[in-house]
Amino acid sequence: MMISQKDKDNITRYLTGIIDTPQAQSIKTFIQHGHITTYTHVLNVVCMSCIVDERLHAGSDRRCLIRGAFLHDFYLYDWHDPTSNEGLHGFKHPVRALKKAQELFELSPKECNIIISHMWPLTITRIPRCREAAIVCFSDKLCALYETILKDKRLFDLNI
Repeated sequence: MMISQKDKDNITRYLTGIIDTPQAQSIKTFIQHGHITTYTHVLNVVCMSCIVDERLHAGSDRRCLIRGAFLHDFYLYDWHDPTSNEGLHGFKHPVRALKKAQELFELSPKECNIIISHMWPLTITRIPRCREAAIVCFSDKLCALYETILKDKRLFDLNI
């Protein structure tokens, strides 16, 4: 899939100060789906969210969309490790991701909603309340499906 140069530039600009932190770099060591790392997954979701926003002419706040999409799985543990004591990962990780992201970064209300609601409808009471959150929620599921079926497949050519 192709992402525009403008979106590539926006991704680089809006993730500066986030993507280069040791915590963000650590997600390169965690597996998300199959053999896909959490880092690759969140970048796939960032790119897919930009494409969905563009195709729907949704007019989202790109800064919030990109930052929220990158931080949506910022829980910082290996959910496959039974000794992580996190249990019920699908239900609990959005809260953990939001808490970890808020510890390190100043987040807007939209970015918080993106992170906390990205597992909806599994987390039934945490509803996407802005277009950016709805787009990331949809894009996350679409990327998870692609990553699970295609295995070891980076969906976008993004060199960051």
